Amino acid sequence: MDEFKFVSVNLQQVQNQLQHRTDGLSSGSLVLRRGQTFTVTINYDGRPFDPQWEKLQFRIILGPLSVDVPVSSYGQPSSSQWFAFLERGLPNPSGFRTLTVSLSSPASSSIGVYTLQLRVQTRSSAKTHLLGQFTLLANPWCQADSVFLQSEDLRNEYVRSDFGLLFKGTPGNVVSRPWSFGQYEKGLLDICMNLLQLSPQYQTDMRRDLLNRSSPVYIGRVISAMVNCQDDKGVLMGNWSGDYSDGVSPSAWSGSADILRTWSETQFSPVKYGQCWVFAAVMCTVMRALGIPTRVVTNFNSAHDTNGNMVIEEYYTEMGEKLSISRDSIWNFHVWVESWMKRPDLGQTYDGWQVLDPTPQEESAGMYRCGPAAVKAIHEQKVDAAYDVPFVYAEVNADVRTVIIRDKKILGISVDKDRVGALICTKRPGAMTMLDITTEYKTEMAFSSAYAFSADVRGGEAAAGRDAPQGLAVSLQLLKTPIIGENIAFSIIITNKAPIPKLLRAHVNAQNKEYHRNPSGSFWEKHHELKIGPSETVTIKQEISFNEYKLKQVLEDYLLNLAVVVEDVKSQERVLASEEFNIHSPALSIQIQNENVIVNSPQVAMVTFTNPFNMAVTGELTVAGTGLLEEKIQIRLSMQPREAVRRPVRFIPQMTGAKMLHACLVLINLPTVLHGFRTLSVQAA
Repeated sequence: MDEFKFVSVNLQQVQNQLQHRTDGLSSGSLVLRRGQTFTVTINYDGRPFDPQWEKLQFRIILGPLSVDVPVSSYGQPSSSQWFAFLERGLPNPSGFRTLTVSLSSPASSSIGVYTLQLRVQTRSSAKTHLLGQFTLLANPWCQADSVFLQSEDLRNEYVRSDFGLLFKGTPGNVVSRPWSFGQYEKGLLDICMNLLQLSPQYQTDMRRDLLNRSSPVYIGRVISAMVNCQDDKGVLMGNWSGDYSDGVSPSAWSGSADILRTWSETQFSPVKYGQCWVFAAVMCTVMRALGIPTRVVTNFNSAHDTNGNMVIEEYYTEMGEKLSISRDSIWNFHVWVESWMKRPDLGQTYDGWQVLDPTPQEESAGMYRCGPAAVKAIHEQKVDAAYDVPFVYAEVNADVRTVIIRDKKILGISVDKDRVGALICTKRPGAMTMLDITTEYKTEMAFSSAYAFSADVRGGEAAAGRDAPQGLAVSLQLLKTPIIGENIAFSIIITNKAPIPKLLRAHVNAQNKEYHRNPSGSFWEKHHELKIGPSETVTIKQEISFNEYKLKQVLEDYLLNLAVVVEDVKSQERVLASEEFNIHSPALSIQIQNENVIVNSPQVAMVTFTNPFNMAVTGELTVAGTGLLEEKIQIRLSMQPREAVRRPVRFIPQMTGAKMLHACLVLINLPTVLHGFRTLSVQAA
C-alpha cells in the first residue's frame, strides 16, 4: 500500500470558535483563546496512520519565536505548555482518510497572530506543510489565565458585549450616552492586532515585545499609548479647541468601529478627533477584542493636578468671575477604562480592576499613557505601586482651594475636600443603567449636591482657617433641572449669622464652560444691594433666558459656571458660592414594531422625536446598530415647534444575542446633539 501522504487540513473554524466563544469576531484567520483545546482534521492518503512509522509534529510560530509540539497518542493537555494528541482516525466521505488532532495552548501564551505548520516524517521522507494562521486571544473563561473572571454574567458584559453606555454631565444630572464598541464588525479584530504590531515596543524589539504579550499588564500599557497618537502611529488625535473643521467633532462619533476602520484605511494616520470618552471607548473595544475584560468608567469632578501637590487652585474675581490662572484644572467629568487582571508584580492583594487611561494628559515612563493602576492601590493610597497610582489618586481625591482676588491681593480663601471624585460610575452589568463604584476608589463618600453648593469664605489669609459663625452663609440652588431651550431659574440664599443687621452687595455671574477647562468670559451678570436683619435669611430669585445662554456652535456637553460673591460692605467679608451644571437635552425614542426579533428576519423600528422648542429646528438623524444594520441610515429632518416626527427604520439582524439600535440627531440651527437607544435580544430562527 502507498505511503502516508498529507493532503489537506481543516482548521474547524466554526466549531472551534463556538467552543472558544470567539464566534462573531471577524478575522482572516481562525480565532482562539489561550489555555483551551482546539481540534484540527488532517486529511491524508495512503495506508492508515501508524505512530510507529509516521511522526507528526506541529510547529507554532509567532514572529521569531517558535515551539515544536509532537503529536502524542496519549496524555492530558497542560495549562503551562503546548500539547498535541491524537483523537481518532475516521474514514472521510471524500475518499481520504482523516486524523483528528487536539492542540492546547498554555494559559500564559502571548496574544498575537500565529502560524501553524505540520511536519510529517515517514520512513522515506520528511516534509513540512503550512496549515494556516490563527489569532490567539486572552481567555477569561480559563482559571489559569491572568484575566480569569469568575462570573459568566460579567464575562458576557465585559468581553462579549459590543455596546454600552458612557456617562457624562455633572454628579447631580448624569447624562448617559450610547456607544457601539463594535468588536464584531468586519475586520475589526485584525485592525486591533495591527495596533499591537505598530507599537514602538514591537518596532524596536519584536522578540521582546512578543514575549511580553503574555501579560495583560504589558498589553494594557501598550494599548493605552497606542490609542492616542502622541508618541507613535496611534489611533486618535486629541482636540479640545472647539475647532474640528478639518476632521470629525468628538461628539459626532457614536462607535469605535468607524474610528478604527478609518485609521486602518488611511495607512494608520491618526483619526481626527477624540476627547476623553472617545479615547476610553476605543480602548475598551480593543481590550475586549483581545479578550481582556474591560469597562468604561466616568469620574465626575476629575482633578488634573499638574504639580503633584494634591491641591487644585481656583481663582475668582470679587465679582464672581472665574479666572484661568492656575495650570491645575477640574474636568466636570473624565472618562477612562478599567481592565480586569492579576498583578503578579504587586501581589495578589492588587488583583482585579486596573485603571488604564489612553487620554494623553501626562507622560508615564516617557510616553503618553496611564496605568494599569490597581483600583485597590488607589483606595489604599499605595502611591508606590506601579503604575501611575499617584496621578489617578489625585484625580479622585485632590482638595480644591478657592481664592477670591483683586489686583493680585487675596480677599478670601476656602478649601473643599469633597468636590473632586464626587461620583465614579460605570454601566451596570446586564442593564442600561448606572452603577455607582465610588466606594471602590474612596474610603469616604464625597458627594456634593449638584443643585446646592455653599461655602463660607473668610476674608484674608489670616482668617481663612478660623471657624467664625458670626459671618455669612451663601448658597445657590437651581429651581428645576435646566433644559435646553428653556430659561434657567435659580435662587441665591443668604443667611446672616450675626446678631446685627448688615448692608450687603451681591455680585452674580454666569459663564459658558466646556467640561475640560475653566470657563470663558462672563455672558451674564447681575448686581444687588440689600439689607439683611440679624439671623435673617434672604432669597433672591434669578432667571437667565435661553437667548442669553445659547451657544453658536454645536456642543454636546452644554455646561455653565454660576457664581455669586456676597460682600459685607462694613467688614469687607466676602463669601463665594459657585455651581457648575449641565443643561439637559431631550431624548429620542426608539420603538421596535415586533418585539419578537429573529435573526435574518426583516424588522422595523420607529424613531420618534417631539420638538420641545419654541422655534423650528432642522437637523440630521443618524441610526446605527452593530449586527442589525449593515450601514448607517441618515435622514434629514425639519420640525416646527411642538411637532412630533416619526421615521421608520428597516433592518435585518445578522447576529443573535443582545444588540443595540441607537440614534443621534444633530440640530443645525439650535446647537445641541440628541441621543436615543433601544436594546433588543435577537433570537435564533
